[in-house]
Amino acid sequence: MQAWICETPTGPDALTWKEVPTPEPQAGEVRVAIRAASLNFPDLLIVQNKYQVKPPLPFVPGSEYAGTVDAVGAGVTHLKVGDAVAAFGGMGGFATHACVNAQLVMPLPRDFAFDDASAFICTYGTSHHALVDRAELKAGETVLVLGAAGGVGTAAIQIAKAVGAKVIAAASSDDKCALCKTLGADETINYATTNIRDALKALTGGKGPDVVYDPVGGDLAEPVFRSIAWRGRYLVIGFAQGAIPALPLNLALLKGASLVGVFWGEFARREPKENARALAQLAGWYAEGRIKPVIDRTLPMPELKAAFERMGSRQVRGKLVMSND
Repeated sequence: MQAWICETPTGPDALTWKEVPTPEPQAGEVRVAIRAASLNFPDLLIVQNKYQVKPPLPFVPGSEYAGTVDAVGAGVTHLKVGDAVAAFGGMGGFATHACVNAQLVMPLPRDFAFDDASAFICTYGTSHHALVDRAELKAGETVLVLGAAGGVGTAAIQIAKAVGAKVIAAASSDDKCALCKTLGADETINYATTNIRDALKALTGGKGPDVVYDPVGGDLAEPVFRSIAWRGRYLVIGFAQGAIPALPLNLALLKGASLVGVFWGEFARREPKENARALAQLAGWYAEGRIKPVIDRTLPMPELKAAFERMGSRQVRGKLVMSND
């Protein structure tokens, strides 16, 4: 098999595309012949040694992928060779084959495209866990989605609309805001050119958003938290801007608001049955055409470094996908 190998976690430039032995699945695992793998922001952090998980070296990055089962380990009965699947395995996706715990594999319904499937579990799982589970979002409530043109942001817009919420999508350019409109956002804010507090006050009649979905962090967090509605829920998804904000906790007191951590990977590990139910609902919404991953572009797997460069420059709309076809 071929794989991208990280031997020194100093960034994407240190990765090498090479031939390595094809692994055999252990008990409880399946081997997937990978058709497509998507990039997530943690994939960039992990090869820069900046992520909270630091795997032993060398490793194959790539947390999310889709393909067909081509070998089954002992004890696996719910999957068979030839099944179309998607997986969020944490590692191994930027390759032609990967072995993964069978419990982390999602069987794909008919007509679920591999490109879409490779860009589905992490972003939609995260956004569903955040909005439906952690925020208990209700129809008619208002959601502010920060970083709304990115992978998790585009998923959050679609899921919030599927629940029946009003969506204000905030992004860093007019082009990104236009993309959010095509996904169903009711209103948009270009926070590079607009005072976000003034805009939120105008768009919500002074009430503020009921739920804030924040994968950005940085200097947007405090002004947005100051704008949140009474009993608002501020969802901490990640820190794409780089800086981890320090919020004055009196703001939570004054607004009766909740600061809610969202760690979908740990949720999936600790509560696998609840996660499976969430993914089943998402698969149903996909089949109904209510949600669909936004694919920025699909590149051949050997061009991974170019994809990382595009991600690092914050040009991506939705998700980048690497293909072995």
